[in-house]
Amino acid sequence: MTSAERVVAVLAVDGVVGFDLSVPCQVFGMAADAGERPRYEIRVCALRPGPMATAEQFGAFSFHPSWGADALGQAHTIVVPGYEGFLDEPPEDAVAALRSAAESGVRIASVCTGAFLLAASGLLDGGRATTHWRYAAELARRHPAVEVDPAVLFVDNGQVLTSAGVASGLDMCLHLVSRDYGASAAAATARRLVMPLQRGGGQAQYLDHEPPPSEGASAGLQPTLEWMEANLDRPLGLKDIARQAGLSVRSLNRHFREQVGTTPLQWLLRARVHRAQRLLETTDLAVDRVAERSGFGSAATLRHHFSRVVETSPQSYRRAFSLTTASDD
Repeated sequence: MTSAERVVAVLAVDGVVGFDLSVPCQVFGMAADAGERPRYEIRVCALRPGPMATAEQFGAFSFHPSWGADALGQAHTIVVPGYEGFLDEPPEDAVAALRSAAESGVRIASVCTGAFLLAASGLLDGGRATTHWRYAAELARRHPAVEVDPAVLFVDNGQVLTSAGVASGLDMCLHLVSRDYGASAAAATARRLVMPLQRGGGQAQYLDHEPPPSEGASAGLQPTLEWMEANLDRPLGLKDIARQAGLSVRSLNRHFREQVGTTPLQWLLRARVHRAQRLLETTDLAVDRVAERSGFGSAATLRHHFSRVVETSPQSYRRAFSLTTASDD
């Protein structure tokens, strides 16, 4: 036992993602006071004794956790990394352990797809959460009591936190250091990690330019999503979309929530933002023309929605990601 003030337990389940497992170990392990005394003790925990292997997809390696399930209840914070079986039935012993820890007041956070285990434990019900944007719609479909935000880096609900894919776990852990010891401690930890100060949780994930998630859509709804994508530059209201889908507006909203994890108009908004991102990256069109072609109508409307979703202006986004040599608009 070290002289650290707080214990962080990292829960390793079968097929844990190696990078996600190491993120809390690195961040909390680097946090030290002015006298170089560690602020946290890190305990990698498993619910069963013996060696474990990380996710095969990312280059599996074996490791041997030093702590068992009893360490979870003794922790100040539990971090649940992503794992490759997150779409399967959740491990019952992990669900029970997390519920018990939460009831005793332990702070619990997830990295990437670890949010699926928190959701299965009921810890996200009635609150806002995030996960990797690619799986956000599936999380929302499986757990309708959770308000899933696919765009942000992390969500802090007080006792429970969730972060998006991979590197956003670094941001969330630095945020927790700031909560525990202040901004200066988080800044010092970031310098030790040779990384920038943490980004705010509300900053958007820079998403790949696929349409907003529709993996869960049924064959009946998929043509409607494709039609919406093909007609982004047209004024589209709920009645127009419902007519295309052959549904009432009420049924349309229900099907979207169940199958896509959001509402038709929210899906449409994000699809238009994605279209604007592609145009800003690959063309030298002025912002008002980008607005027209992505369905926002005016540059002012584009700037408003783009800034809310991407957390930066169209001009700043173009400067950072443009594939052309165009000057600004």
